[in-house]
Amino acid sequence: MTTRKINEDLRKIAEARHHDPCAVLGRHVEGDQVVVRVHFPNCTEVTIADGGFPMERIEGTDIFEWRGEADQVPQGYRLIWKDTDHHEHLTHDPYSFAPQLSDYDLHLFGEGKHWHAYRILGAHPKVVDEVAGILFAVWAPNAGRVSVVGDFNRWDGRAHPMRVRGGSGVWELFIPELGPGTLYKFEIRNRNSGEILLKSDPYGQAFEQRPKTASIVTSASPFEWHDQDWMAAREKSDWLHNPISVYEVHLGSWQRGWEGEFLNYRELAKRLVEYVQEMGFTHIELLPITEHPYDPSWGYQTTGYYAPTSRFGSPEDFRWFVDYCHRHGIGVFLDWVPAHFPKDAHGLARFDGEPLYEHADPRRGEHLDWSTLIYNYDRHEVKNFLLSNALYWLQEFHLDGLRVDAVASMLYLDYSRTEWIPNQYGGRENLEAIEFLREMNTVVHGEQPGVLIMAEESTAWPQVTRPTYLGGLGFSIKWNMGWMNDTLEYISLDPIYRHYHHGELTFSMIYAFTENFLLPFSHDEVVHGKGSMLNKMPGDEWQRFANLRLLYTYMFTHPGKKLLFMGTEFAQGTEWDATRVLDWYTLDYPFHQGVQRSVKDLNRLYTGSAPLHRHDFKDDGFEWIDCNDAQNSVLVYQRKSDDDFVVIALNFTPIPRENYRIGVPEPGSYSEVFNSDSEYYGGSNMGNGPSLLLSDDKEWMSRPASLLVTLPPLGGIILKRASSLRDPSVAGREREAAASGVPTSDSDEAERTA
Repeated sequence: MTTRKINEDLRKIAEARHHDPCAVLGRHVEGDQVVVRVHFPNCTEVTIADGGFPMERIEGTDIFEWRGEADQVPQGYRLIWKDTDHHEHLTHDPYSFAPQLSDYDLHLFGEGKHWHAYRILGAHPKVVDEVAGILFAVWAPNAGRVSVVGDFNRWDGRAHPMRVRGGSGVWELFIPELGPGTLYKFEIRNRNSGEILLKSDPYGQAFEQRPKTASIVTSASPFEWHDQDWMAAREKSDWLHNPISVYEVHLGSWQRGWEGEFLNYRELAKRLVEYVQEMGFTHIELLPITEHPYDPSWGYQTTGYYAPTSRFGSPEDFRWFVDYCHRHGIGVFLDWVPAHFPKDAHGLARFDGEPLYEHADPRRGEHLDWSTLIYNYDRHEVKNFLLSNALYWLQEFHLDGLRVDAVASMLYLDYSRTEWIPNQYGGRENLEAIEFLREMNTVVHGEQPGVLIMAEESTAWPQVTRPTYLGGLGFSIKWNMGWMNDTLEYISLDPIYRHYHHGELTFSMIYAFTENFLLPFSHDEVVHGKGSMLNKMPGDEWQRFANLRLLYTYMFTHPGKKLLFMGTEFAQGTEWDATRVLDWYTLDYPFHQGVQRSVKDLNRLYTGSAPLHRHDFKDDGFEWIDCNDAQNSVLVYQRKSDDDFVVIALNFTPIPRENYRIGVPEPGSYSEVFNSDSEYYGGSNMGNGPSLLLSDDKEWMSRPASLLVTLPPLGGIILKRASSLRDPSVAGREREAAASGVPTSDSDEAERTA
């Protein structure tokens, strides 16, 4: 075989530094001839299969060339080549195919308006000119060369350099004969420094299990959903007035297999749904299950934003998880992290050799507390990456909402830093992040009606849950961190001191209806030396459990949606440790059983009693009866719906209050439908017995009638007008069962909570 000498373009191809390989490789017309060039490292010979034309190796390279008449080689030609192991291969030439991404798609992406960018970027099975393969695309504007590497080319960046699409910064390449399951990464050469980086796909939809980091091409076959009824109902749901009680879960430590192995999404779905249904929660919220390399990060240091973590199975397994939850009446929220990302070498950090997804200036681009990088919300393509990601989870996985992590860190330029750069007006507000959040909420709510976007926002930023057209941020719900902190600070005090801090309990009602609030006792409250919920409670063992039951009674009767982290519902005694499963063995002990039963019954009352949820976000649904009895550390209030109400009385001391007079909105008979001190819950069984309580005409607390009640020690009671019960005997049967330690039947429970 003769050889030809190399020119500069061919030298750049051979050395993997040509920015436009398609200008050299593939089929080109030169004068009255056609030239076909291919670059096959680790190859001994190449033949054009259509016609059987042998190709000539160019001297000193793995570039092969053929020249001849134009009609001798068709556009979609195939190649036969032998590798150095003497294996013969038949393939179409990737460089014989035209560009696949439309100019319109690239324009939208550059404008930050491509809401489904995940459909064009990443790796997607595709049929081009009746040839099946994978279309790869990645955004890397500072690259001088980008290649797709994988097992299929021995991870050799010389083999499959990509074509750049003008000034968009997007590179693409269609590689025929590849299919789902292909492992790949992008090899990127920085155009300025020549630095070579090996990166996972930012839009990759599946990844190898840690510690490996390659992306995996997923199947194009659509998943067969069975949750159509749920999705249709969700779109029309009146969520503002419906009960929402969330069970927050870290999948890796909720339960595991017999040998400590992670369970598959499908097995987790079956176990979780059964438990969540039994406990009466309406939704599950998952700590981030987006792919992450480091288990102790709990998922908050995400490297695979478009991929459910492979720890628990495939993307199809996770779709099955969500579908199963929906078919059994349980919603699914996902913890979502658009505030920061880790510095892992294979991830987004300095993706193309320059700060790209992050700010270049560390005063804006780095979280020192978390040693992570901050997204550059100035860049359209970065905002598009995050916006498209939000829609991806909601649309492709049918999730019911996102809980947006660390919103406060996004809103303020000086968040947890001593050195910072003011905005253009000299202020501390991150204007670009604010604009991103508003756009994200507007687009998501427009594209996916019925989903909820929740903000973990711990400051007094105004109008977090108000519409963007009114100047708000547009979130559906805000976590009430102020209520959580004040309440936990109060409940951790020895009861002898609580009367000095009474205002910490009542203060929340000053602002309770300024936002759509959710009341969270989340994972953040049971880690990093904060102790478990149980161990925050003061006193001896009995008092600690009584305090916890009282705390939950206060939470479930206070305005706002609810959230409990796994393990807190049965009073796990130790801090949460993500490396091991919850202490389920504690449910062998009566006190822990009692807390679990109390949460179960509080959930049933909350979801089944309109006064406890109908007006969670409006002052129409709440009224103080007495918030001034600091001396006795007692609160009395009512929750209201349009045509019903319940009265709640809470005693935050271990001293029983007998013949304690409370005002009631209407005269008549009242029934105690819940008592956190019930023997059934592990309490002293002090309360008001199975008999109906008859009000008298004595005005009290500005109410037309009043009751003499017994307030149990460190206990809370919920009173309901007997006339509003379907059968007044239901409450009596419940209390009799509670006193005997025997739970009511399912039918009794359904009747009680109807």
